[in-house]
Amino acid sequence: MKIALDVRRIRDFGVGTYIRNLLQAIAAQNSQYEFILICSAEVRQQVPPLPGNFRYEIYDRRDSSRFDHIALPHLLRKLRVDLTHIPFHRVPLLMPQPYVVTIHDLSSLFYDDATGMLHEARVFRLKRGLERAARIIAVSGATQRDVVNLVPAAADRVRLIYNAPDPQFLGRRTSHAVAASSLPWGTQTVAGAATDPAATARERHRILERYQINYPFLLYAGSIRPQKNIPRLIEAFAVVRQKLENHGGYKDLRLIIIGDDISRYPNVRRAVIQSRVENSVRFLGFIPLETLRVFHELATAFVFPSLYEGFGLPPLEAMASGTPVIASQVSSLPEVVGGAAMLVNPENVFDIARGIEEVLLNAELREELITRGRRQAARFSWARTAQEVLAVYDEAGRRPAA
Repeated sequence: MKIALDVRRIRDFGVGTYIRNLLQAIAAQNSQYEFILICSAEVRQQVPPLPGNFRYEIYDRRDSSRFDHIALPHLLRKLRVDLTHIPFHRVPLLMPQPYVVTIHDLSSLFYDDATGMLHEARVFRLKRGLERAARIIAVSGATQRDVVNLVPAAADRVRLIYNAPDPQFLGRRTSHAVAASSLPWGTQTVAGAATDPAATARERHRILERYQINYPFLLYAGSIRPQKNIPRLIEAFAVVRQKLENHGGYKDLRLIIIGDDISRYPNVRRAVIQSRVENSVRFLGFIPLETLRVFHELATAFVFPSLYEGFGLPPLEAMASGTPVIASQVSSLPEVVGGAAMLVNPENVFDIARGIEEVLLNAELREELITRGRRQAARFSWARTAQEVLAVYDEAGRRPAA
């Protein structure tokens, strides 16, 4: 079977993690299928080395282009592929069947800033893409329910296949830093990778110096779109900081936000100013994965009060890094983090603050969350994800689309 896989978004924050790790995991399965990777010339340079049954087809048009509805289907027919996998919700209207589509979430509908005919057009495109798909991969039970609610007729074609943490977050730290409530931040120690702890220590020291970090910090990593609830996170941080202003370990507590361009979200900047924490909140934008991994490992806690998630990779990657997590009790997050995180009401600033404060001050709770978090993260595997995706290819490629 000849399978086309659209990898144009391999550099994106969430979808890119999915594409990159799925490719590597499928390659490790030694599948006999022939894979054609659809990507731009620029993206081609960033795709990791793959076996001989993977080849590239250069295609420079973005999936947001109107002409993509015609150009990509034309290319796929020319390539005579047996099956196409679109790992994102944007399916061209003229997409040739059969195809598989991965749905990470439906935030594009629930949090759409468009109204009227433009919104209706987006709903039509999404529903059409799902209605014609041979199989639909949903990354969580919550997303599966959203898909079935939107397109009930697709219920028997939806397959639940979980994501997994990026392997680079696994296996580095064997014990978490001692809580800052019992030691000054500068004296905390973290065990590095068993292979070369000295190199790990040098790497951390370099990053701390580069970003001038000499204080304990809460971490958020991800986009800062409206559903991510960042203004309430900032307000909750301000509450916690005020309560702990005389605490020996946390009087200089900071909040670091990684992964998006703050200039696009004036309400977030406004929340910082109104909460009077301008000197305590840092926005670092996008950073290399290696650097992000170190931030995960050194964070005092990871806070993720999202209002809506299709899966929720960031808190799982924090758990894999050995960092205690505070997360929302809504959407897919309870399903993904299990009983390994402090769950809070994302619509209540004071409940978010309560969760943060409990994790910071209760050393026994912190250690319990760290232990359970590592165990929970280990439940997810890209190898298993790849096996299940290949099984979906088998189903979709040998049976006409509904």
